[in-house]
Amino acid sequence: MMELIFFTAKGDFIDGRWVQTDRSDGSFQDLSPADLSDQIMTVSFRHDHVDEACRAARRAFREWSRTSFEERKAKLLKLKELFDAHTEQMAQLIARDTGKALWDATSEAKALGNKIDITANHSMKLVAEEHIPNALPQVEGVIRYKPRGVMAVVGPFNFPAHLPNGHIVPALLTGNTIVFKPSEQTPAVGQLYAELVEKAGFPAGVFNLVQGGGESGRRLCAHEEVDGVLFTGSYEVGLKIKQETINHYWKILALEMGGKNATVVWEDADLDKAIYETLVGAYMSTGQRCSCTSRLIVHDRVADEFTERFYQAAKKLTVGHWSENPFMGPLINGAAVEKYLRFQEIANRENCESLMRGKVLDLKHKGHYVTPSIHLVKKFDPNSTYQKNEIFGPNLAIYRSSDFNETMKIVNSSGYGLVMALFSKDRALYEQALLDARVGLLNWNRTTNGASSRLPFGGMGKSGNDRPSAHFAVQYCTVPVASLEDPTPFERSRVLPGMTFEPK
Repeated sequence: MMELIFFTAKGDFIDGRWVQTDRSDGSFQDLSPADLSDQIMTVSFRHDHVDEACRAARRAFREWSRTSFEERKAKLLKLKELFDAHTEQMAQLIARDTGKALWDATSEAKALGNKIDITANHSMKLVAEEHIPNALPQVEGVIRYKPRGVMAVVGPFNFPAHLPNGHIVPALLTGNTIVFKPSEQTPAVGQLYAELVEKAGFPAGVFNLVQGGGESGRRLCAHEEVDGVLFTGSYEVGLKIKQETINHYWKILALEMGGKNATVVWEDADLDKAIYETLVGAYMSTGQRCSCTSRLIVHDRVADEFTERFYQAAKKLTVGHWSENPFMGPLINGAAVEKYLRFQEIANRENCESLMRGKVLDLKHKGHYVTPSIHLVKKFDPNSTYQKNEIFGPNLAIYRSSDFNETMKIVNSSGYGLVMALFSKDRALYEQALLDARVGLLNWNRTTNGASSRLPFGGMGKSGNDRPSAHFAVQYCTVPVASLEDPTPFERSRVLPGMTFEPK
């Protein structure tokens, strides 16, 4: 096993300095789910640090929002250099904090700097100033985009650097200030991220970090100084954020809240490609991606061959410690393991056949390891607990169908609407799916997993609230301001009927 990078808790990063807690409202251990003897750090938190961080972000907003785009871009490019220079350190810490394989964590770490490039050089075009000649007769119209203010970023555990970064970078580039609360499952990654921001030399208060659990997150989202909440995580937590801010109707909420994603494999599909891509879609990151494939609908004519080959390939997937570069690591914690096992029982109880049972693994490194699982759905039931709920683990439900219209009913039945994938050579089917599928992303002959920062990323229904991230993130970080600019002198002929007005 490679040598672990030493890591020490530094507290919260507020107003340009690290603040330790002389007294705390609570604490928790950050243990690696891949090896419970790997105690990364102990986190103590104070709820009033949320207040301090929000006030610091508000004070910094006026000056930061008035800096030029080029000045802000220069700071972000410095941060990109630091991200690129610390890829190995960040990757190892992501692997330790999440348990995901080192190759998977390295891919995430490398994406941090790329996000800055893409946002600065591609996405900012979406909020470029636009002049409209004769918006009214002889009056020019101008559309400008202003920053919103203080943005709260609430991060998830599964991509503890990349997904918060996807909110933070566009928010900073467009002139907002940040208060970031990492997941309590992955606080070390949040701290390292803040250390790199500190080294980049942003003005005090522009970026702030507060650690804590659910109550810290609630206080942050509901804080009067916060103008927007940018969240990635579960539907249940996203719903709580919506409820906590219901009286703060002025706040922008960008909520990305998971999926129950479906892949459709039709009779003319390239089976080799479809099997491989679906293995990746279902089991990459141990099924802990909002875009993972959890439902598979296979055409009757190829279902037997596909299912058998998929099953044989799934049995050979490696599970292990991140340093061994397996395909799958552990689930994030004991509660996730319990949920995963509970849904195995629910599937069996709801008359689904267990083709490959998910079970706990006892490995050399004592962590939250489980095997992948497959269930065959004998009958589609839109009210089934198993068929409609997100498990967030390495489970795949396989359906059979030869009617594409019925297939689309299954796709749309869960209430979620993030990603669908279709494997077929028939473009007409793809175009029908584009019309029928209630999803924000639809992939053709490619799995549900993986997304481009050059495209929008967001879902429908329980998967989001129409605030797509990635390429479109700059839009929810800004307010469009319309202006009518009239350079012409006053003309008597403009006086409206019924008015008596005598110019000097």
